[in-house]
Amino acid sequence: MSTLKATNIQNAASSSTNIVLGTSGDVTVAGTSTFGGNGTFSGTAVMSSPYTMRNKIINGAMVIDQRNSGAEVNPAANAVYYLDRWSAGATVASKFKIGQNAGSVTPPTGFTNYLGCTSLSAYTVGASEAFTIRQFIEGFNVADLAFGTASAATVTLSFWVYSSLTGTFGGTLKNGSATRSYPFTYTISSANTWEQKSVTIAGDTSGTWLTTNGIGLIVNFSLGAGATVSGTAGSWASANYNSATGATSVVGTNGATFYITGVQLERGTIATPFEYRNYQQELAMCQRYYFKYTAPSSGTHFGTGFCNSTTAMQNLTVFPVPLRTNPTAI
Repeated sequence: MSTLKATNIQNAASSSTNIVLGTSGDVTVAGTSTFGGNGTFSGTAVMSSPYTMRNKIINGAMVIDQRNSGAEVNPAANAVYYLDRWSAGATVASKFKIGQNAGSVTPPTGFTNYLGCTSLSAYTVGASEAFTIRQFIEGFNVADLAFGTASAATVTLSFWVYSSLTGTFGGTLKNGSATRSYPFTYTISSANTWEQKSVTIAGDTSGTWLTTNGIGLIVNFSLGAGATVSGTAGSWASANYNSATGATSVVGTNGATFYITGVQLERGTIATPFEYRNYQQELAMCQRYYFKYTAPSSGTHFGTGFCNSTTAMQNLTVFPVPLRTNPTAI
């Protein structure tokens, strides 16, 4: 029996190592592993990302829209959620509109929905102004990344994007207190065409990163940001940046569009295929943060209770999943 001795195994057309063979018999596999027949391992098989629950983003395929049921909202308002888990950041009001499947273009293969934004004017962004689409990720869900420590993990952000504009676009990762930021860039080469992008980011070894039910990490996609809230791409900074310096401003062109879907943030250096979750699982994950009750028929009631007076009542309500914190009725 012959033995093949090697440290790394790499496909000739690949830019990165596919398999790393450790000195203790461990095997590290990057990307997606496909087995035909039976596979037997002795030692430890370590994947750059787990097979399930890889994606730190919730509703990355833009399927859940409890608030608006697919209706476009014009204009988008600052700090308001639209598609579940996705909110708008807007220093100045009424500069873009937002909605699920806005513009009615065909999503990329494998997806049925996207988040769409359209500029409402040709706005010159002020130095300290910013316009973003963002997701706040709960600290419990990013605790394993160990940001803020010497063991901080590298992460990869991947997504599909479509815009009427071309050029260099920007975004950032930030901590919950917005005191640490990593600006990144990506290039849209062809207008009105779905393109898949990925950005690999070394974990931050500095700063404070929550690992509780507060905001552990923020993912920003910029629609336009001024000079003082933009930073040099490719490194962590002790600043509140919302984009990379020199990035394209979507709100700077009247009628410009920006569509995005398939957003995935995962541990490791490889952008693995998008993790599709069952609809009921994705909905339950969204309902931890927001739950909208719609009566299925006339006369159906939500909870039981009694009135204390003409202006106050007590109500017993059972929510479908445990909530992140005490709810507020709206």
